[in-house]
Amino acid sequence: MTSSLPPLVDAHGHLQAERFTGDRTAVIERARAANMARLLIPSWDRESAAAGREIAAQLPWADAAIGIHPHVASIAPAERDALLSTADDPLIVAIGETGIDTDRNRSPLADQITNLEAHIAVACALGKPLIIHCRSVIGADDAQRQLLATLRASEIGQPGGAKAFAGRPAFVLHSASGPASYVEGALALGGAVSISGLAFRASEAATRDWVRIVPVDRLLTETDAPWLVMPGAPDQERNEPANVAYTLRWVAEQRGEEIAELAPRLVANYDRIFPRSAPRG
Repeated sequence: MTSSLPPLVDAHGHLQAERFTGDRTAVIERARAANMARLLIPSWDRESAAAGREIAAQLPWADAAIGIHPHVASIAPAERDALLSTADDPLIVAIGETGIDTDRNRSPLADQITNLEAHIAVACALGKPLIIHCRSVIGADDAQRQLLATLRASEIGQPGGAKAFAGRPAFVLHSASGPASYVEGALALGGAVSISGLAFRASEAATRDWVRIVPVDRLLTETDAPWLVMPGAPDQERNEPANVAYTLRWVAEQRGEEIAELAPRLVANYDRIFPRSAPRG
């Protein structure tokens, strides 16, 4: 790890994805060479949860999250419950990714809502934040509105609710996208916001405006690797954790902040939002 580089935070990188099977060790080495300080490896189903946990167990600077993605929200409740019953594992620092997706509609909306509610219950019981996926068709915000409605109706939205979080964000908008009103609504509920390569797309121009209003203590960066490659990355076909440096630079520019000052703040944010008993390397 090169100390002259700013510390990097990838709050959402699927290092267990099949596209890393052939060179995962090299990807990890590049991340550390880029001064990767923190990496969260979320899951989308039971198999990816087990694989993500196994990788995190080998990297003292990485953590795992377990959950059922809205794309597969129609999974049998017993299978979902079996996965979420393992969320008290110390290596699991977050619940997800879960949420609402009306863009691809791979699961009925009713199943997505039920799935999200099950994750919210576990997150609130354990004080481990939700990793939220939310996508609408470009130009629409129906998924965002449904997500906020579900959160407001849950323990998270109740006065004095979600006490297990002790003032920390109860959820993180992973790869946040959508209008400023959505982000403002999430911030009002006490959530945190994570910026990915999605912000570089012309269809997400609104991000340039609302990224400035996110409180610095509720801000994170991510890759969503192996997806959402950002302009300038060496491989435009596959994203990887080291590329979060491009997003860090973009966020700092949009906010008018120095990378040298912002980068360590993001590490501190990660450690506060995702606390764990064992020290991180």
